[in-house]
Amino acid sequence: MLSVTDVDLTPNPHALKFILNEKILNIETRQFHNKLEAESDPLAKGIFEIEGVVSIFYMDKFVTIEKSKQTNWGQIQRPFINFLKTFDKSLIPAEKEVQLSDENSGEMLKQINSILDERVRPALAGDGGGLQVLGLDGFKVKIHYQGACGSCPTAISGTLMAIEGLLKRDVHPAIEVESA
Repeated sequence: MLSVTDVDLTPNPHALKFILNEKILNIETRQFHNKLEAESDPLAKGIFEIEGVVSIFYMDKFVTIEKSKQTNWGQIQRPFINFLKTFDKSLIPAEKEVQLSDENSGEMLKQINSILDERVRPALAGDGGGLQVLGLDGFKVKIHYQGACGSCPTAISGTLMAIEGLLKRDVHPAIEVESA
């Protein structure tokens, strides 16, 4: 049975990170911005049934929920905890093996992802979010923030500049990072 072992604040005032008692995903991250996107995922679909939920991100052993500005956390936390108590974890869709296409498997992209895996993604996960590299065009890296980071002003400005600085220093001085 899934249960919440802890709740962490995130830098996003409208998102909380709910830490679970067991892993729900091993390699993937999943982001849902609305009920329609969550239609084929029973976990996300069930969470969206809770009034005030506007986005869901989950991976590993946590679920980050973003609420509407008008909703208070008391309206979401108890229903979410109750939902988890009755949810069958085996209903979570199987993970797909991630494979880079030949076009995206260049050494620079591998190096970028390696640095992000070591230095950036763990910190973002600690704040209830994630980061996906959408592509590399020359020296321009296009990224997409997930979870609590997706609508957090800190991620959109400060973290983006920090990531760019890190990649300029460790990969190539001409790298530019933009959020999609």
